Amino acid sequence: MNTSQPAIGVLIIYDGECTFCNAYTKRLTLQQSVGEIELLSARSDDVRVQHYVDRGYDLDEGMLVVTQNEIYAGAASMHWLSLHTSGAGFFEAMHGFVFKRRWLANWLYPLLKLGRRIWLALRGRVLIAQSRAMKNSS
Repeated sequence: MNTSQPAIGVLIIYDGECTFCNAYTKRLTLQQSVGEIELLSARSDDVRVQHYVDRGYDLDEGMLVVTQNEIYAGAASMHWLSLHTSGAGFFEAMHGFVFKRRWLANWLYPLLKLGRRIWLALRGRVLIAQSRAMKNSS
């Protein structure tokens, strides 16, 4: 089996210890046309996480959206998700308003990453790469 293509419709790899990342991924309602969605914490021991790290994806720099044909990272992942949400409700309307505009997604995403890093530091959490290195050294 080729691990770059999930058996499901969409694989979303995100920081499972980030309160905001968790809330965001759980609130998304993607269109039925994308197929089944799997949420995967980048801090898990799942081999697919290491597969994407080995391919050069820095999961501290952004979440990944893996479809049957493409891999989207960071702002591109948010943009892709905004194009495939159902659009129902206030959260998705705001998400769509911001991230359907690629230039705005590219501008805003670094601020979101900074906010995530600050939040993790305030909660005494390490970044994903540090967490994975500590697991591998023990």
